[in-house]
Amino acid sequence: MPQTLKLSDFDFDLPERLIATRPAVPRSSARLLVADGDTLHDRHVTDLPDWLRPGDRLVLNDTRVIPARLNGLRHRDSAQGPVQARIEVTLLEPRSDGTWSALIKPLKKLKPGEEVIFSSDLRATLERTADGQGHLRFNATGDDFDAALNAAGAMPLPPYIAAKRPADAQDLTDYQTVFARHTGAVAAPTASLHFDEALLQTLAGKGIDFTHVTLHVGAGTFLPVKVDDISQHKMHSEWGQVSAQAASEIAATKDAGGRVIPVGTTALRLIETAGRSGRIEPWEGDTDIFITPGFRFNVADALMTNFHLPKSTLMMLVAALMGRDTVKNIYNHAISENYRFFSYGDASLLIPEAQKPA
Repeated sequence: MPQTLKLSDFDFDLPERLIATRPAVPRSSARLLVADGDTLHDRHVTDLPDWLRPGDRLVLNDTRVIPARLNGLRHRDSAQGPVQARIEVTLLEPRSDGTWSALIKPLKKLKPGEEVIFSSDLRATLERTADGQGHLRFNATGDDFDAALNAAGAMPLPPYIAAKRPADAQDLTDYQTVFARHTGAVAAPTASLHFDEALLQTLAGKGIDFTHVTLHVGAGTFLPVKVDDISQHKMHSEWGQVSAQAASEIAATKDAGGRVIPVGTTALRLIETAGRSGRIEPWEGDTDIFITPGFRFNVADALMTNFHLPKSTLMMLVAALMGRDTVKNIYNHAISENYRFFSYGDASLLIPEAQKPA
């Protein structure tokens, strides 16, 4: 029988000083730890073209992060006269009925049917509550909603950054990829934050191909694993799409002997969802794929990703790709060499042993 994987297998001690609260400037100047099988190389993201070959394909998640944090006021008439309460809202995801699910603080201060005013152009009515979340209906839709939200909202920085400083105007740019296209994420595909136009042009000039897929990263990406036996963990789901064109491009690269390298764990999870049959196919829907050691990768040949939280599902994913011992060595090296961690931190390029050039 296979060995039971425990949460403690994916733990490590991270010095607080290595948690990045701002990105490198420029984006592509971040450090890049290349794990070529068991061999480690200290480089920078600008060196990425040196590690890729003509005919390789980078898979990029083109989701666009919404400024999902909102502060507003609820007004109510009472026996003592008009009263108001400050309401904090974090949007989670749009629902099929046109409402948004959201975390609301304090939820007890808002009753169904009451309105929260965020700005002169943006307000929302609470329609109902369920599972500790509120379902809000906004006064605007489409482009009008996007414009009002961009003016009133703040970027939903990860908890480990938000605990150190509030989001500001700089995050509206920093926490968005340069190829963000389809609105819907409440967390960034952070490995992609390292790319700027100059790096993309350099890669293209070397014969590296690009494919865009969309996975709207949800707040669940930050949920802790609460069970010691990780096989009992229930993975959050996120909406994604691999178009027919994207699937065709990726399949053509595989057939030609090129490597398919997702940028970020979100892109990897999505293409492996679309490749469950053994070959990538067009796909759209909610994926809750949970990748742990023992997983068979059908599509991804390597991975570019940031450094992840201890005991997280993302640590389990990179261990599935590289092996637990190799990942332990990678993280020990990163800590000893003062790499910056998490969403605004440095990057790694993980190339499994089987993917070394012949």
